[in-house]
Amino acid sequence: MAGIAYYFSTLSPYSYLAGLELEAIADRHGADIAYKPIDIVALFGRTGGTPPKDRHPSRQAYRAQDLVRRAHAVDLPFNLQPAHWPTNAAPSSYAIIAAIGAGGGDVGKLCHSILRACWAEEKDIADDAVIRDCLSGAGFEPSLADSGLLVGAETYAANLEEAVERGVFGAPFYITPDDQRFWGQDRLSDLDAHLGRGGA
Repeated sequence: MAGIAYYFSTLSPYSYLAGLELEAIADRHGADIAYKPIDIVALFGRTGGTPPKDRHPSRQAYRAQDLVRRAHAVDLPFNLQPAHWPTNAAPSSYAIIAAIGAGGGDVGKLCHSILRACWAEEKDIADDAVIRDCLSGAGFEPSLADSGLLVGAETYAANLEEAVERGVFGAPFYITPDDQRFWGQDRLSDLDAHLGRGGA
């Protein structure tokens, strides 16, 4: 089966709460995953969205309740107000892009470990040492944190443009080859069902 395009931000709590369920779904259906880290703040600006800090207080309050509920539902440790958020998402995103290019490790595990570092471990994912630890833990060379920065920057920007063109407006966002779009980790069961019906 062809690949699932996965648009996500290393700053997104909902991307973290997706855990490794996408990987399990892809494995179940023999699908590949194209990991595409994006600048979520820039995406909001391009698609009519509003960063969390600028949302109406009622929306902020609901988001806070919903995140805690979702964390309980998927049994993942979660800090609603992490010490290092927001931070610069570019270094961790560039490292993921470099890891994809290098191969040899587990990209899904790398993405989740970076998200977990932010949302459960009180670590700054813009810190080189944190990124190196995540790379190593997922089977990649830690030195990838310092390599391919130009390619990383170009790919990161290209991912954003592609996301806008394909109708992405939030994270996590999943698109199948037949252009079925699924927004949010709470739509992973719908993605699973679609692939189970022969969607591709």
